Amino acid sequence: MQKGGAVYIMTNSHNTVLYTGVTSDLFRRVFEHRNGLNPNSFSSKYNVSKLVYFESFHSIEEAIVREKQIKGGNRKRKEDLINSLNPEWKDLWEEIQNW
Repeated sequence: MQKGGAVYIMTNSHNTVLYTGVTSDLFRRVFEHRNGLNPNSFSSKYNVSKLVYFESFHSIEEAIVREKQIKGGNRKRKEDLINSLNPEWKDLWEEIQNW
């Protein structure tokens, strides 16, 4: 059975740092970021704990392809992507609680 995946963008409280990631378990991964479970990671170092964008895919392979597309873009393209679905840059943590 193929497992689905998600690509996501997180930021810090001032929206100055953007982190793009991919995962097969969005809830678990965002929980890890929010709680600093990987203390030596980029997201812990820069206090990246606010989920501002995500896309779901049927396979992790599709999610990885999309992650590479997003990471290949500049900051403005990432901001435009976030603004297209979440113009207030609100934390989407509540939206994924039941995943």
